[in-house]
Amino acid sequence: MFTAITHSQIFVLDQNEAVDFYVGTLGLEIHTDADLGFMRWLTINVPGRPDRQILLSLPGGPSMSPETADQLRELVTKGAAGGTLILATDDCRKTYETLRSRGVEFTEEPTERPYGIDCGFRDPFGNHIRMTQPLPA
Repeated sequence: MFTAITHSQIFVLDQNEAVDFYVGTLGLEIHTDADLGFMRWLTINVPGRPDRQILLSLPGGPSMSPETADQLRELVTKGAAGGTLILATDDCRKTYETLRSRGVEFTEEPTERPYGIDCGFRDPFGNHIRMTQPLPA
């Protein structure tokens, strides 16, 4: 059957602004940036991990009507679109300080949890992102 999850998708409201944030601020890298005619296929990944990509997608056609895209844009802005990413780090507190110095808006400070240390922040569009330092195996 299946062998891997290769892509996850998150809605953004401006792909160039998304690149600025995910690549310029968070340090991820662009995997693919291709004009497919009907959409811009823009994926990013953690450096050195091209096997797991995130599609930065605009709400809209061809998979949804203009009315649905308008509704989805409103939900993204409210942080209610359901898009969530969880990024792993070796040092949650150090990465938190680095990203804070770059202007990232955190919603939660690093906190010890049963599974490790994690915190939360939002991208410029309202999507929830968690950063986790897993417990050693």
